[in-house]
Amino acid sequence: MLTKSQVKYIQTLNQKKFREENGVFVAEGQKIINELLAARHMEPTAIYATPEWWLHHAAIKNEIPFVHFQEITQQELERISFLTTPNQVLGIFKKPALPDEPLYQQGISLVLDGIQDPGNMGTIIRIADWFGIHHIIASPDSVDVFNPKVVQASMGSIARVHVAYHDLRHFIGEHQEVPLYAATLNGKPLSGFGKVSSAFLLVGNESKGVSRDLQQLAAHHITIPKYGEAESLNAAVATGIILSHIV
Repeated sequence: MLTKSQVKYIQTLNQKKFREENGVFVAEGQKIINELLAARHMEPTAIYATPEWWLHHAAIKNEIPFVHFQEITQQELERISFLTTPNQVLGIFKKPALPDEPLYQQGISLVLDGIQDPGNMGTIIRIADWFGIHHIIASPDSVDVFNPKVVQASMGSIARVHVAYHDLRHFIGEHQEVPLYAATLNGKPLSGFGKVSSAFLLVGNESKGVSRDLQQLAAHHITIPKYGEAESLNAAVATGIILSHIV
């Protein structure tokens, strides 16, 4: 049975302050938990799951030592879950350390300017994973990558894509040799660009787009042609469309 202190502790992890203090984050659902457990650098500290989940995963108790494993009821899972419909298992994991290699290596990296929506951030991480992009550099005012909604939307891709937070002007200035492509509403149509082997793709805030000072640093401005009446595209959707063309 879960104690009141366990419930309170898990619920506090919905806030960035407490995630940072404890160096952990929460993940939920069979697919995400299984993907994180399969990633060697993702270290669990506790797994809370219903009998249905344990029926198929009992072996992990022997495979992963020094982890708090606890069988709980569906009602208890609902008490600690951040989901509307909890799915069998909730895990607490240590935040992974950033890799030792430089944030930018040969290839394409995403640069995110003020992405605020957790669903957008998680989906962008998943899209990056789909296209084999392993590094994302985000501005400090972007949503926390370990927000439970971001983790959920990433569908396990957070285990393979590293997100680092930096002052973007400084970061771009340190890598002036890398072509910077900015997704804007007044750029060159996407069809005018070919495949790209090395670049930063700069995607802006959901409502404001890429900030003006960063736009001025971009050598190339990309626009997805508009044929209907929608004012703008979702940031994650735009990222996927552009990557499908240039990768």
